[in-house]
Amino acid sequence: MKQVLQNNKTGDLKVEEVPHPVLMPRGVLVRNEYSLISKGTERMKVDFARKSMVAKAKSRPDLVKQVLKNVKKEGWVTTFKKVMNRLESSAPLGYSSAGEVIAVGELMEGLKVGDKVACAGAGYANHAEIVSVPMNLCAKIPENVSCSQACFTTLGAIALQGIRQAEINLGENVAVIGLGILGQLTLQMLKASGCKVFGIDIDQNMVNLAKSSDADFGLVIGNENLVSKVISSTCDRGADAVIIAAGTSSNQPIELAGEICRDKGRVVVVGAVNMDVPRKNFYEKELDIRFSRSYGPGRYDPLYEEMGIDYPFGHVRWTEKRNMEEFLNLLQQGKVNTEKLITHKFKIEDAEKAYDLIMKEDERSLAVLLEYEDFSESQPKIYLKQISPDGQKEIPTVNIGFIGAGNFAKNNLLPHLKKMKDVKLKGVVTSTGISAKDVAGKFGFEYCSSEVDQILQNEKINTIFIATRHNLHSELVCRTLKAGKSVFVEKPLATSEGELEEIKRTLDLTQGKILVGFNRRFSPAARLLKKHFQERTTPLVMTYRVNAGFIPFDHWIHDPEVGGGRIIGEVCHFVDLLSFFADSEVSSSFALAADDSRKTPLTNDNVAVSLKFKDGSVGSIIYTSAGDTSYSKERIEIFGANSVGVIDDFEKTVLVSDGKEQKFRHSGSSKGHKEELEAFVESLKQNKPMPISPKGMINTTQTTFKIIESLQTNSSADTELTDLAKESFEKIY
Repeated sequence: MKQVLQNNKTGDLKVEEVPHPVLMPRGVLVRNEYSLISKGTERMKVDFARKSMVAKAKSRPDLVKQVLKNVKKEGWVTTFKKVMNRLESSAPLGYSSAGEVIAVGELMEGLKVGDKVACAGAGYANHAEIVSVPMNLCAKIPENVSCSQACFTTLGAIALQGIRQAEINLGENVAVIGLGILGQLTLQMLKASGCKVFGIDIDQNMVNLAKSSDADFGLVIGNENLVSKVISSTCDRGADAVIIAAGTSSNQPIELAGEICRDKGRVVVVGAVNMDVPRKNFYEKELDIRFSRSYGPGRYDPLYEEMGIDYPFGHVRWTEKRNMEEFLNLLQQGKVNTEKLITHKFKIEDAEKAYDLIMKEDERSLAVLLEYEDFSESQPKIYLKQISPDGQKEIPTVNIGFIGAGNFAKNNLLPHLKKMKDVKLKGVVTSTGISAKDVAGKFGFEYCSSEVDQILQNEKINTIFIATRHNLHSELVCRTLKAGKSVFVEKPLATSEGELEEIKRTLDLTQGKILVGFNRRFSPAARLLKKHFQERTTPLVMTYRVNAGFIPFDHWIHDPEVGGGRIIGEVCHFVDLLSFFADSEVSSSFALAADDSRKTPLTNDNVAVSLKFKDGSVGSIIYTSAGDTSYSKERIEIFGANSVGVIDDFEKTVLVSDGKEQKFRHSGSSKGHKEELEAFVESLKQNKPMPISPKGMINTTQTTFKIIESLQTNSSADTELTDLAKESFEKIY
């Protein structure tokens, strides 16, 4: 399918063929008929991307702070690679479109194939032939409303939310500052609500357009005594409310709002303007300043937008979806006219011309629409390389298909795999066609797709990497093994006991090869420490302190259905490493959590865990999100056989024995990703057992479940395989 993409580094725009996006269970696939280019928002985005690196840094000091913070944590080299990975990727443009539903998710309600819908949301309602939109970001288009009208719905909902924030009453005097698309839509809806409306802008043409929409007064900033006009036209009182719909770095809109608003009036900020609030007018009039958050309640809430969990109607009357629906109703009733706002239409193939137009200061344009008339059939996969005929070239030993390729994979896995001999990167699948094509192009995959079957059913692929969100791991592992392919899956192996049992059964059935991404045991520091204790005959006493850093509560890692929580998703790393040092599996665990009413045992990320190993060793893991991340993240101390070993952030290792102390430094603070991948590939090439036994990986995973059980029951929990699993692993491994 065709989609408009922007390079984050250069700002270059292009229309490319990319795989179509994945259908979400609580969403729809929509074939766009029209999408609206939001001149203000998208112009700022394009302008930022086209800035030099220095100019980008100056305009976004908040991002610079994030980069510097990461430098302290991970060093310059790692941080540079992360930044470049983001800059070298492509970004979708657009956030308001309309079209026809062509597929409906299994959990989607209220829509069917063939319905016409308005779509909203950056990253969802893109300028693309096909978009994947969650249920609460799409609204059914009523009869007698065209898609060219409905593609304004996102901006209409934003304008409507600004009006709601102003708490407008019938007959009030309202001033709208900024008469772009948002301002014009705001003005029209205010007139439909029975208000006297002042349309204010720096551009006479926009003021004239407002007058044609029945604005009671059209005023040009700087050309007349604007303030006295508003005051005299409101019985010397001033406007009851001022809605700022402008987009500018100037402080003029907020200053003007304070001048023309009445005593105890309301000022609502919808657009992006400078907010250096002048004290005099705002204090003396006791003005109420309010912000309007995009389309309405639900915006930026992943439970609402991504999971489709609606707010109770009686408690939240106007959500972002209900605002969208109401704007569509206003279109149907003829109370809003979008046609007069349209200045240009371009076919999707000519999108670059459309953006050239909106970037020119001297060109007159307002609402610019992209049309999708000549729909091209979406291909299941896009080839980036010419494929050699069978037999013409020797096929490498390890032919890899990649499922999921987010920042972790791009930073820690793919750069190493790309450099390995006897490894061929065949195909990559991600949930969005954009990321799939970016990754395929950068790392040299032959093709990209958004359909998992394009990887699983490819007979030339013998090894699959799984780097998706956690909830998809177990299903994809089982499907990969049943397809007769080896599998490397990022941690965790599973997020529930049931998933783990299914993996055990599948391993028993297929006798396939699997490795979980427990990379730390492969690091130079870990190998050195393990060797230090190789002659021991007594158990070890081990401590592992993890200063993990805070992750917001609404992050997907905390979602029980998606991430499984940080104990399952991250603590598994530390259980595995202690098991590696002890050269033994965990037999029992006990855990305590810091009291926090905001968290459940599943999501608690401030815990102390005690582990008992089958060889008699013991270990403790202190895992906390409450610390300062500028301090070292991980520290391991091991005692045994009259020796001591310490690892500090995998950068330094200290070994003490017989009164002698040895210190080692490890360049780049390697946590073993490269070494792990080399060991995995070599095992496949030599047809040898995996570097970590399946029994060990399952024991580690099961231990995380037992840690949560211990938190729930306040008692210790044994980590034991079922008799059936024991028998199976004894036979196979």
